[in-house]
Amino acid sequence: MTAPEIDVLLVDDQELFREGVKVIIDAQPGMRVVGSAGDGREAVELVEDLTPDVVLMDIRMPEMDGVEATRQIFAPERVARRAKPIRVIVLTTFNLDDRAASAIRYGASGFLLKDTTPAQLRDAIRTVHTGNAVLAPQDLTTLLDHEFRTPSAPPSAFLSLTDKEREVFAAVVRGLSNTEISGLVFASESTVKTHVGGILRKLGLRDRVQIVVFAYEHGLV
Repeated sequence: MTAPEIDVLLVDDQELFREGVKVIIDAQPGMRVVGSAGDGREAVELVEDLTPDVVLMDIRMPEMDGVEATRQIFAPERVARRAKPIRVIVLTTFNLDDRAASAIRYGASGFLLKDTTPAQLRDAIRTVHTGNAVLAPQDLTTLLDHEFRTPSAPPSAFLSLTDKEREVFAAVVRGLSNTEISGLVFASESTVKTHVGGILRKLGLRDRVQIVVFAYEHGLV
């Protein structure tokens, strides 16, 4: 049985760029472009209409930029209505963009430079589709250190984590994979996945990237 295709929505104010990326994605096995938008406002509407799996979101656009569009896409009331998770990859022209940090804070799974290779783009789409980040842990650390200069105290929900869940939490924040965490906490990968699921549920988070954001937001690094 073949896996379902990954549906991708392209968002960029340059039509030529969108068309070029569409050709690249449609040529990849297991993924397809289901729509495109020229600004953030249109993107928010198409996310509701098309329910893509992954959104490639330009960070700088007229009308509504990628940061605000990402915030609206991940508004709690919209997330609650969805039958499946949606991932956002921010596209930017230069590395460690402060706006990219804001988009990640609102729910994006990372960012790519616009001059990325087709292979890197393909791999990034598949990576975020599984709930992982698409930037190196050290880059994410640099972005979030700048974004959360004055962290707030952790909420009471964090106190509900078990000792093992806190151990897994710390490992996820360090950027370790389930395989690496498995060896660290002496548990099977399936048990690690269960712990990650428990952390996400108790803290009301969507994915592993948001665990990292939570840690920086509340000074738990």
